[in-house]
Amino acid sequence: QVQLVESGGGLVQAGGSLRLSCAASGRTFSSNAMGWFRQAPGKEREFVATISWSGHTTYYAHSVKGRFTISRDNAKNMMYLQMNSLKPEDTAIYYCAAAQGNQAVTRRSGYEYWGQGTQVTVSS
Repeated sequence: QVQLVESGGGLVQAGGSLRLSCAASGRTFSSNAMGWFRQAPGKEREFVATISWSGHTTYYAHSVKGRFTISRDNAKNMMYLQMNSLKPEDTAIYYCAAAQGNQAVTRRSGYEYWGQGTQVTVSS
């Protein structure tokens, strides 16, 4: 059974940092691009960051560029999201996802597997 499990969420003050992790099991995703999305209450799920299978290509949403860093460790079947300078508007449930292909992709339809999400709350 394929599973993606996020961890590392929590409550942090504005300006603080969190590191999210995504652990994959059931199969290897070393040949797949992966990504992070988030969904705030009452809003659509939105793209945050994506990384190609090799880790050489990354894309970020404009709202997080320069503050968030996506990375992966294919040997461990893990993906990470380092979030710095957090803002209250970053508050959301964060989801990791594995893409159908190996190239970094920003659209939701490009992803085949999804985790259950981890809550990130940033207080002002």
